[in-house]
Amino acid sequence: MKILLTTTSFQDTPGKHQELLNRAGFEIVRARGPLSEPQMLDILAQHGPFDGLLNGDDQLNAKVIDAFLPQLKVIAKYGIGLDSIDVQHATQRKIPVLFTPGVNETAVAEHTIGLMIAVAKHFWFHFDTVKKGHWNRQTGKELWSKTLGVVGSGRIAREVVKRCLAFDMNIVVYGHYWETDFLQKYNISHVREISELFARSDVISLHTALTETNRGMINKASIAGMKDGVIIINTARGALVVEQDIVDACKSGKIYGYGADVLEFEPIRSPHIFQTVDNILLTPHVGSRTFESVQRQGVRAAANLVNFLKGRSDYIQANKF
Repeated sequence: MKILLTTTSFQDTPGKHQELLNRAGFEIVRARGPLSEPQMLDILAQHGPFDGLLNGDDQLNAKVIDAFLPQLKVIAKYGIGLDSIDVQHATQRKIPVLFTPGVNETAVAEHTIGLMIAVAKHFWFHFDTVKKGHWNRQTGKELWSKTLGVVGSGRIAREVVKRCLAFDMNIVVYGHYWETDFLQKYNISHVREISELFARSDVISLHTALTETNRGMINKASIAGMKDGVIIINTARGALVVEQDIVDACKSGKIYGYGADVLEFEPIRSPHIFQTVDNILLTPHVGSRTFESVQRQGVRAAANLVNFLKGRSDYIQANKF
């Protein structure tokens, strides 16, 4: 069987995940993702057909999925976000989409906290000025006692909440799957309308999957309903925000700062409107990339792929049919 492996952190980090995949005996074609539709089709033309994909955030739309048929048997996502895959179309074509929940929440939660502190204390400005031999300083903000609004209710969101309680932050959450016991244990306020969360929060942290319903939910109108000087952190998906509206609000001071590990289109297309705004801090979608989490996520993704193709039952499928 032939496999297309495109996720870079899987390839760049040695460990048990690579050993597991190599021992399976598959022919492996390696590429450096995330790959666009034309790049996926070009690899297929040069090296296909493929029985399975072990992919990151490559564009697997209906056209790409159909092109890989009839040989393609399975899509194994290295990660949990499935918005780059047309899951509905894969389901119609009876192609299982496998994924890796429960492996990277610690890494992403820690990255989220890092971005919060970096934005609040002007880390980018201070790093830059000292490296250039200057001693310019800006006064920052404390996170202590501020109100944190968390959008989303998955594992990462819960881990962020638990860590922010150490800052004595007041927690407001929005999402459908917050357990009553968890809310009561940590004295968390659960709001039914996201506009209420926006209005109450000093810091907003996004931890929700991207859908057509919430695409661009942080925009000029929703920002207007937020507190002056709000901090926004996004380690979920870049398209949850309207990037131009973020720039405008950061320049005006309405947003104190925006810290993100994601962009609407990745990798960054330079020049980008975020690049010249000092209170916008960016990292290259690296929040889940730690030596520990790469092995957890890689082992699960490789096991999903290998077990499915070898007829074993130990795999996690996102699209039941």
